[in-house]
Amino acid sequence: MTTLLELKEKLIRFYSKNETYIIPVIKFVVALVLFASINANIGYMEKISTLPAALILALVCSVLPASTTVAFAALVVLADMYALSLEVCAVTLLLFVIIYFIYFRFAPKNRYNVVLAPLCFQFHIPYILPIGMGLLKEIYSIFSLFCGIVVYFFLDGVKQNASVLSGGMEEESAVSKIVVILNQLIGNREMYLVLAIMAATLVIVHTIRRTSMENAWIVAIISGILFQVTGLISGYLILGISGKIAEVLIGSAVAAVIAFIIQFFCFHLDYSRTERLQFEDDEYYYYVKAIPKVMVSGPEKKVKRFSGREEEVRLSKKRFAEEMDIDEELLD
Repeated sequence: MTTLLELKEKLIRFYSKNETYIIPVIKFVVALVLFASINANIGYMEKISTLPAALILALVCSVLPASTTVAFAALVVLADMYALSLEVCAVTLLLFVIIYFIYFRFAPKNRYNVVLAPLCFQFHIPYILPIGMGLLKEIYSIFSLFCGIVVYFFLDGVKQNASVLSGGMEEESAVSKIVVILNQLIGNREMYLVLAIMAATLVIVHTIRRTSMENAWIVAIISGILFQVTGLISGYLILGISGKIAEVLIGSAVAAVIAFIIQFFCFHLDYSRTERLQFEDDEYYYYVKAIPKVMVSGPEKKVKRFSGREEEVRLSKKRFAEEMDIDEELLD
């Protein structure tokens, strides 16, 4: 544990010293993975669905505000939807406009959550979203979680029905295409299940981690994981959706590991040294519970110094041995 704490302190110091360079690198990596994922799954416009285009967009996003990544991702998706079908593009644009006003009104500070949700679903680890947001964000981040989940299920539905929605199918009218698209939102029972369970999980985690109980974050993580697993598995069984139980169990285990790593770096306390303080002013009594963070200083460096006096004595012995023509070791 001491080794881990020392590593934690080194990482924190390294980040503090190099924050100017680390943040653009992180933004570049997130943007590159995002654009590459869009190209791999819905890259219907071949001119922009290339690795060089993704690299250029990621480089631009690395030096601009985080909202730029969300805006560029939306434009790339709209271009791909336009290449697939004009009707699909129109519905996607309407959905993005609604999401923009919800995001701008309720969760303007949670810029990356809208794009992280589809990415986490793509990598089969969406179960960390409500846990991580509940630990690190405020309760209003639930709106950005909603937006990200809706975007993922909408785009996944478009991908699954691409052959029906493409312009090459002459027998499909524009109205029929719009009905198919809207059905990906209105008639998607799995999306409603995921929205409800993850929203409730976020509220549970956020509520528990704000309490003053000991090990509040650990209790919040365990409670959130258990509720999420139970709710999703029960919901899938009721809805008759098969093939999801193993994914939920494995993904939740990965989410638990990530959540405990977050807890270690952000809220690692030493409850054995808890102090309770009481003081007052003219109007109030104050009762304060103080819990110190677990911190370990690095190992102390020992420096051995050689004084000039010792060097003079050694040289004097050497000269005396040379004058007397004897071995210098005999004088020790």
